[in-house]
Amino acid sequence: MPDTTSAERRALAQEYGLQQMGVRPPLGRYIRDVVSRWAFIRVLGTANAYAKNQNNYLGQLWAILNPVLNATVYILIFGILLQASRGVENTIAFITIGTFLFRFVEQSVNGGAKSIAKKTNLIRSLHFPRAVLPISQVVSLLATLVPALLVMCTIVLLSGLLPAYPLVHVTWSWLLLPGIVALLWLFNTGLAFIMARMVAITPDLDNIIGFIMRLAMFGSGVIFPVTHYTGHLSAGVQAVVAPILEYQPIAVFLYVGRSILTQEPEIPQDPWMWLWAGLWAVGTFVIGFIVFWRGEERYGRD
Repeated sequence: MPDTTSAERRALAQEYGLQQMGVRPPLGRYIRDVVSRWAFIRVLGTANAYAKNQNNYLGQLWAILNPVLNATVYILIFGILLQASRGVENTIAFITIGTFLFRFVEQSVNGGAKSIAKKTNLIRSLHFPRAVLPISQVVSLLATLVPALLVMCTIVLLSGLLPAYPLVHVTWSWLLLPGIVALLWLFNTGLAFIMARMVAITPDLDNIIGFIMRLAMFGSGVIFPVTHYTGHLSAGVQAVVAPILEYQPIAVFLYVGRSILTQEPEIPQDPWMWLWAGLWAVGTFVIGFIVFWRGEERYGRD
């Protein structure tokens, strides 16, 4: 319509119920649109989880073998060869829980970072809220985490049968495990939103994620208790650094997971840590969603 002004074209579009494409919708409408696509998110997530290992001989068994092998390596090196217990009674249970839960975080960060950058053709071909992509990535990882958690709990139980370690009992607190996993899933989804936006704008960031996650692993108490890093510091420095390490999000989730499954006297049940876990999960999800939504109109165009 070359003979009409832009104002006239907008008026015609409104008259016939047409909407401009590639424009960031209002936040409320965007949330409703994402929620309405939940069936698509679930199918896309489970399909990604299945497709990941379908070309391997062992297929979906790798979803369990990968975290098991990962935990085995750290147990052999730090728990057996170096005997680096660092004040923990059951090193095997401590490292196993840490590696299984941290792997969920690490894969969510990596999956979120690639959710937009690797789906450019899909984004340019179809009209849907782009938040579907990072959400489906974390849903896919959650689907593979569930059977891995059963293996994790089995390893924790069997570790108590070894002569060097105290017995591990199944208690009522084990029923709380789905709760902390749900909060961790919420937290990871928020991280995936943030990483998807950052890498979509600055692709070079994808190259340093591995180094950042390696630093996060050692700084979050995956292998050693976080107190291991502060014991040699002066009282003044320790008073500042220790709370930062102890209450940073990954360390909080690992603490709660270990307090649920083990009876370590150094890791008792702490309602305040649950509160911190809830705050980190909800806060990261909300902030991540808003950060991602603000870049909605740029995805697939930059």
